[in-house]
Amino acid sequence: MIGVFVLVLLGTTSCTQDFEDINTNPNAPVSVQPSLLLRQVIYDYGEQMSYEGFTAGNLLGQYTTALDFNLFDRHNLKSPQLGGNPWPIFYQNLRDNELILNHSLENPSFRVYEGPARIMKAYMAAALTDFFGDVPYSEAFKGNQGTVTPVYDAQQDIYMAENGIFDNLTKGIAAIQAYDGNIALEGDILFSGDLDSWVRFANSLKIKYLMRVSSKMDVSNELQTLFSEGNFISENSLNAIFSFTDGEPNNFRLARLRIGDFNNFVMSETMEEILIDLEDARISRLFRPFTSSETGNEYNGLLNGIDASSTTVTLADYSLAGTIFRENTGLLDANFMTSMETYFLLAEAAQKGLISADAQNLYEIGVSQAFDYWQVELPSDYLSGTGAMENGDPLENIITQKWIANMVNGYEGWIEYRRTGFPQLKTISASLNDDLIPVRMPYPAEEEALNNQNYTTAANNTDGNSINVNVWWDQE
Repeated sequence: MIGVFVLVLLGTTSCTQDFEDINTNPNAPVSVQPSLLLRQVIYDYGEQMSYEGFTAGNLLGQYTTALDFNLFDRHNLKSPQLGGNPWPIFYQNLRDNELILNHSLENPSFRVYEGPARIMKAYMAAALTDFFGDVPYSEAFKGNQGTVTPVYDAQQDIYMAENGIFDNLTKGIAAIQAYDGNIALEGDILFSGDLDSWVRFANSLKIKYLMRVSSKMDVSNELQTLFSEGNFISENSLNAIFSFTDGEPNNFRLARLRIGDFNNFVMSETMEEILIDLEDARISRLFRPFTSSETGNEYNGLLNGIDASSTTVTLADYSLAGTIFRENTGLLDANFMTSMETYFLLAEAAQKGLISADAQNLYEIGVSQAFDYWQVELPSDYLSGTGAMENGDPLENIITQKWIANMVNGYEGWIEYRRTGFPQLKTISASLNDDLIPVRMPYPAEEEALNNQNYTTAANNTDGNSINVNVWWDQE
């Protein structure tokens, strides 16, 4: 279902005034504390989308290649395998987050949760609509009010309308700045209850989403204000992340897959060429030398989208993902927003003339923080040599560095490729989509069954739910 979940409390009509009170089980509350919900939303969304980003997003963004179970890698996106079904993740967590927001608006004791809930709603809604385009939004999460077949909102409205992405970020910041209570924000595994960090998070998200819609409107004044004020995520210590552990239950899910499933993902040819051309030291963090390497220190990638039924591939000839994704996941984060991504976005804005700033300086800060994020020492000559912004097309270099840094968020690399055309992804080996790289995810099959009328309208607007129809901000 589209994420409209109806909470139904079954009961019988009382024949005495206090019958309901007498028959209420104190150990089965009818509502959940916002602190528990906030912890659940942050962890569940971060954990599931980190796994999704690696297994499916990395295929769309051409970070890795799937050896088998690879219909998704061949761009049959209606057949998710080992990942590729983010729709329920979005709606389950948006639903729970809506409960937090409602609690904060209805109960003065929970006012501290309004700001974070609005910011998380904006964050998850943006990813949802950037994946799919038009989606249920304004009428979603109202099943307890009788709305179980919500309309699909236009992506432009989800971004720009009241209670949309930008509005919720602005209202979220305002709610935090207006909060004068003494009740602490609990359940916050991103910032340990630090409300100032939530404001920085929201401002970095504003920068991100302003750049995302920058082809549709003039965003320069708002970007300049955000840059000049400087109240965004500017250091890795301020990142919106939570850390995985080395052991269960909170390690990265790739560590819990059977070895055969983990070994299904190898370095892509796209990633190999980019990292090798850059002589990039992060290659040893993100990948392993392939087993049959003569020197034991060589890396090899495979073109995406092979036809596993007719192509014989020897695992030993290709580089697996690095130990940080399986054996040493305590070094890995669930990544919501970072300083490196913020600086790359600002560098792009400066390079395009949207803000008055030194694009090269912003770029170099982004690269330095990206190396630090991945715990790899930045070579002293990298920024003056292969990794220099002026070594080729500056804009392409900015976006490519952001793409490399976002390997844990593979869907982001795909979305930014759609927006910018960088890095230059390859025509895959055995495409099931006429050699076209998809520009949106398809609505899941259950939508057609459970919300048929509204699904049909949305499908008609996307040429029959085609994965080749651009979303609003990606249209000329």
